[in-house]
Amino acid sequence: MKKSRLEAFSDGVIAIIITIMVLELHVPHGGELRDLGPLAPVLSSYVLSFVLVGIYWNNHHHMMYAVQRINGAVLWGNLHLLFWLSLMPFATAWMGESHFAKWPVVLYGGVLIMNGIAYTILCRLLIKESGPGSPLAIALGKDWKGKVSVASYAVAIVLAFLNPMLAFGLYVIVAFLWFIPDRRIERNVTRIDSPE
Repeated sequence: MKKSRLEAFSDGVIAIIITIMVLELHVPHGGELRDLGPLAPVLSSYVLSFVLVGIYWNNHHHMMYAVQRINGAVLWGNLHLLFWLSLMPFATAWMGESHFAKWPVVLYGGVLIMNGIAYTILCRLLIKESGPGSPLAIALGKDWKGKVSVASYAVAIVLAFLNPMLAFGLYVIVAFLWFIPDRRIERNVTRIDSPE
């Protein structure tokens, strides 16, 4: 099964997700720089979510580049990931509008955990289709970054009950962990694509 339709559909959904998030940003009332102050939580939430969705898009692109074919299970796994990503605008808006209240920050972390789990499932389905010796399987290895991320989100949810800003800070740290695309995939695909 060709992967081009899956890639095009995923790109479109992710573009819509980012568009919905930016539509939640409202112009401040007033013409002074200080009028942006009350919007700081909304802007902070948006920036973090934009970066996280961008990271998923970037890594999704690398994963799809590393595989030659997909199957029906991969299609469903991809939809599963897109479902959880599609909840980012809602969780982002609630967290920002509530000025990082406990329950919105907890919900945001729950959505991030489910995104991480869905991404891991998609990786495993792609590896199963491509084989254990595939460039993707070799590149991901034990996927410590994925495991650390999901565990960090779980810790952040617990922290949100003590101090939601600590939880938000941990979400930012995980984003920094992923900010640079995973070069393992690029190295393994380049090695196979390069003529000897």
